[in-house]
Order: sequence, then C-alpha cells, then structure tokens
Amino acid sequence: MLDALRNAWHLPDLRRKILYTLLILAIYRLAAHIPVPGVDRAALQQLLQGTTAAGQLYIILDLLSGGAIANFSIMAMGVYPYVTASIILQLLVPVVPQLERLVKEGGSEGRRKLEQYTYFLTVPLAALYAIGQANLLSAPGRAVLPNFGFAPHQLLPTLTVILTMTAGTMFAIWLGQLITEQGIGNGLSLIIFGGIVARAPYNLAQIWTSNGTLGILVFLALTVITVAAIVFIQEGQRRIPVQYGRRVRGHRIYGGGSTYIPLRVNMAGMIPLILAQSVLAFPAIIAQFFQYSSNAIVASIANTIVSVFSGFSDIYWPMYFITVVAFTYFYTDVMLQQMNLADTLQKQGGFIPGIRPGKATEQYINRISRRITLVGALFLGILAILPWPVRAVLQTNVLLFSSAALLIVVGVVLDTMRQLEAQLVMRHYEGFIR
Repeated sequence: MLDALRNAWHLPDLRRKILYTLLILAIYRLAAHIPVPGVDRAALQQLLQGTTAAGQLYIILDLLSGGAIANFSIMAMGVYPYVTASIILQLLVPVVPQLERLVKEGGSEGRRKLEQYTYFLTVPLAALYAIGQANLLSAPGRAVLPNFGFAPHQLLPTLTVILTMTAGTMFAIWLGQLITEQGIGNGLSLIIFGGIVARAPYNLAQIWTSNGTLGILVFLALTVITVAAIVFIQEGQRRIPVQYGRRVRGHRIYGGGSTYIPLRVNMAGMIPLILAQSVLAFPAIIAQFFQYSSNAIVASIANTIVSVFSGFSDIYWPMYFITVVAFTYFYTDVMLQQMNLADTLQKQGGFIPGIRPGKATEQYINRISRRITLVGALFLGILAILPWPVRAVLQTNVLLFSSAALLIVVGVVLDTMRQLEAQLVMRHYEGFIR
C-alpha cells in the first residue's frame, strides 16, 4: 500500500489532485472554527458537558461535524441537510410518479434534474435545521443563543443566525463539489470524513484523562476490531448468476455470455443508524420544552421521556437495536424497488437460470435480499449498541468514533482507495486492492 501511495505521489496529475483535495479540506477545517454571531461560549460548553438529551444529541453531532458544534460555527450543520434532502428524494421516487418517470426515462438529463431538486430542497432544509438547532439551544434552562427568537427586538439577530448557518452549509456543499470535480474521491463524503477524523485527537485525550494508557489501548483495539468487521460486512455480497440469450441476425450472433448481480450484505450503509438516532432523539428533544412546565404532572412526564430517550436508560438500547434493524430492512427494500432489477434484466434479454423472467425474478431477488439483509441488519444493530457494553465495562461515554462515524470513515477510505487504484491501473501500476 505504501508503494502504491508513493507511485500515486510521483504522478504529476495525481499529485495535483491529492494536494487540491487536502487544500479544500484545510479550508473547510478553517471555516469550522468561525463561530455564529451571538453565541455564549461558556453556556455552550456547559451544555456539551451535561447529561441531558440535548447534550447527548449535540455530542453526537459534534463528533460527526469534527468539533463544529463545540464552537457552534458556521459549519455546524456540515453537509447533513444535503444528505437529508437526498434521502427524502430517494424515498419519494417510488411514491411520486413524476420522479419515478424522471429516473427511469430521463437518463443523464433526468439525473441532473434530480440533483437540482436536491439542491433546491437543501436550502429550506438547512434553514429549518438552523432554526431547530438554535431553538434547542435557546430552550428554558439554556442561554447559548440569548438573542435568538421571533420577538420584534430579536428578529435581526435571529435572521443573522439562520442565514449564516444556511450559507455555511451551502459553502460546505460547494467545497465538496470542487473535490469531486477536480480532486480525488467523493467530495461530500470526504468533507464529512475530514470532520470526523479531526475529532479523533480530542477524543483520545479524553480517553487518556479518564482511563489512562490501558483505556487508550482498549479503545484502539476495539476500534481496529470494529473496522475489520465493518470492512468484512461492507464488502460481503451474494452473487446471483445471470445468463444472456443469444440473438442471431443474418450471419452474426449477438449477446450471450453470463454475469452476476452483486447483492451486498449491507446495502443501506449508515442510513439506518442516522434515521434511528433521529427518530429516538426526537421525543426527548420535544419533551425538554415541557420540563419546566408549571404543571407538575406535565413536567414529570417530560422528565420521564427525557430520561428514557436520552441514551442513559437501559430501555433505550434495545429500542435503538430494534429501530436500526427495522430501518435497515425498510431502506434496503426501497433501494431494490428503485433499481428495478427484474425489468432491467428482461429488457436486456437476461434471466436467472431456473427462474422465470418478470414477477418470479423480482420475488426471487427480494427473497435473497431479505435473507442476506438479516446479517447486515443484525450487524448494524450490534454496531449501534456498541457504546452500551463499553460504558458498562469501562465506565466512560467516550469513543474514538461513533457507529455511524466508523461506517463513514471506512466507506470513504475504501471508495478513495478504489479511485486511486483505478488511476494507477490505467498507468500500469499495482493498486491497493488485489
């Protein structure tokens, strides 16, 4: 691998792409330290050190944003509104006939329009994300944004916060697009990756403070084992054989041959983890606004909901596991419907040996997919609740990376290695993956 990296560095065009990518990531990291106007830094640090649901949610977001939440910078939302917009449109494609027709019949022009719709949806989502985060920080008992609100005297500071955070998200997306077009790897994924990795030294320092050398060794070993398991599951696939019939036209024979459909064990990636975290955090976030109610019964119910959904309750982790497994099956089924493999095979003259084309092929693929998805869903569920036994054994809440962060890091590294390998193979060098 080191020889391959050295070969890539010696190629002028690849060296330029690598340096360009590093430069864009450095610009993103610098922008992540520019705070939003009107933030009370002392109150923010107190929130991040607390044990409330809001504090735990912000710790997770801070890890994924590479410390941007700890500064409440203009990059505090990162590119996640764009990721959310992409997920929403993916889920809407099989539901909205116009979008389904655009994907199936539009070709490259259809994909370009769908990408435009994603950008258009990102802007209002980013504004809503900004309002939600700011409202959460301005809830009773916290004064991180003391001037945020929609009263007449607060309107200008509020608009400043919303516009600044929305502009920061669009700037991050633009930087990601620059990497995709002129650098190495997927730009948006690398933006997220850079933020996650940048947080690792701070987490190591916290582990050292709370557990010493033994704690660091345990966490490093746990991280290495988890990464190896992620690579093994992520690269695992079931290959369904496909035959193509021959067609005779005049004196020529067209088609024929065989190939396979690679169905991955974990087709959903990290999306089920993000969806499950969002769904389970939502009740606690809403309940926090009623913790300070004058009605004792309402305040008691709100406190119970917060304690259950804050991540400290033993009930939370089984719910998290079940939710991740359910979302894995749901999102995998949605992706398979969008691929429409049975119709594509039939149009191209392909068939699975022993299976009739059409509906029978679709049922066969779905049956195989659901069977192998069980392994991927259970793996994601175990990965999601990994902090639970770690907290019980080592008495700490600190991990080098969260479950979703580890999946992102491994996925981005593998994807970037493949792209570098493709460039090296074109120039007859030995790549990373043999």
